[in-house]
Amino acid sequence: MAKKVTMQKIADHLGVSKFVVSKSLSGKEGVNETTRERVIQAASQLGYFTQKNAYVQSPKRRSLTGEQDRNKQSVLVLMPNIRSQTQDSLYWGKIVDGIAMALDQEGLGMVIISEHRADNFVNVLNPDGLLGLIGVGQISTSLLLEVHRIGLPLVMIDHEDALIPCDTVFANNIDSMARLCNHLIGSGHTLFHFVGNIRYSRSFGDRWIGFRSALEESHLKTPAIDDELLLEGMYDEALREEFRLWVAARKESDTLPTALVCANDFTALAISEVLQEAGLDIPADISVTGFDNIEDSLRGVTPLTTVHVPKEAMGRAAVEKLLNRIQNPAVPLEKILISADIVHRDSVGKPRA
Repeated sequence: MAKKVTMQKIADHLGVSKFVVSKSLSGKEGVNETTRERVIQAASQLGYFTQKNAYVQSPKRRSLTGEQDRNKQSVLVLMPNIRSQTQDSLYWGKIVDGIAMALDQEGLGMVIISEHRADNFVNVLNPDGLLGLIGVGQISTSLLLEVHRIGLPLVMIDHEDALIPCDTVFANNIDSMARLCNHLIGSGHTLFHFVGNIRYSRSFGDRWIGFRSALEESHLKTPAIDDELLLEGMYDEALREEFRLWVAARKESDTLPTALVCANDFTALAISEVLQEAGLDIPADISVTGFDNIEDSLRGVTPLTTVHVPKEAMGRAAVEKLLNRIQNPAVPLEKILISADIVHRDSVGKPRA
């Protein structure tokens, strides 16, 4: 039988005190974020979280029992204000709208928290009266551990964490991207490049998988995962400058692809402007596609061919799953994939001669 992984074993492994490990795993103040993340990572590697009673859980939340209880209770929406994850976002804001509409139909309230530090989260969270939690977008493992520790039922949208067992909701990124690429292939394109950091999020990674699988099935060369692919910027001038250099080098060597498949619309809109500055016409010289179908995708240099992610539907699906989880806590966890459709616009044409 394997020996139990204790806090002392984790402390010895890291060369820190048991007190530091205890503080880190309990989410208490007094430990900086870097140390807390090291402790959590070591605990995961050693198998601490797979043991029974690894988490200290509070008493179970009340279930939905009648209209009086429903009207008194709310769902907490956690959307850390990082990487443009705000209600003003053309992507994340629509998801929150879907959550709000679904909760309103059920007579439930919504509390939004944008805090992203685990030690601060404990101070702002009052579990009394909360039915459960919906996480939106990227959330740190340490923050999710706090949620898991206090026993709130949890559903995550567009994010998952190997340490946190919970239901998740995603757009069907792999299949949707594959269908988009097959449309380009059907239009005659054979020279592709994917633009976007595939390590930025699970959704970006899945979109790369869909891109790669479509090319492989058509026996086309798949671009390698290289520095050209992993553009670090997404919303700022860093992406544009990096892409300008890439375009200039490709034009000089006459190796420009005929189609650029972008991880999302923000990226596609930014690179479209750079392509125009470089004297390239979309789609006569090069086709460009996005993903998400945000409102601005219609207002680019050339209106974007993209994939419509039903953002409000993702929010509604998360609410439905959370309420079902509260009523049926023992049913198997689910990963819900919401179908997404291609929106055909002017940024895709026949490949240049």
